[in-house]
Amino acid sequence: MGLQIKRVYDAPERTDGCRMLVDRMWPRGVSKEKAKIDLWLRDIAPGNELRKWFSHDPEKWSEFRGKYFEQLKEKKDLIDLIRTKTKEGTVTLLYAAKNEKYNNAVCLREFILSRK
Repeated sequence: MGLQIKRVYDAPERTDGCRMLVDRMWPRGVSKEKAKIDLWLRDIAPGNELRKWFSHDPEKWSEFRGKYFEQLKEKKDLIDLIRTKTKEGTVTLLYAAKNEKYNNAVCLREFILSRK
């Protein structure tokens, strides 16, 4: 069991468990069949304004993280859903961003793990 993150463009694996897309927009060039997504939690993604402002700029990471954490505090039902699924097995949070270190899935995982 656990909570991991992975790019949606990487091949699905059996060890992924429940695959949840946590982006607001569907990833370009990925079919629903290829993505093998169990749940699309678009409402847990950063709001459009925050997402566009951040634009995966590492210099904005700290501020983005704080603002996104504030938004996540209002998403208790979705956070609880993810936590429930992790009790059943592995959950993989999927994201489309090229930057593997500075993206909303990294933030979301940190938020969930820091608030048990």
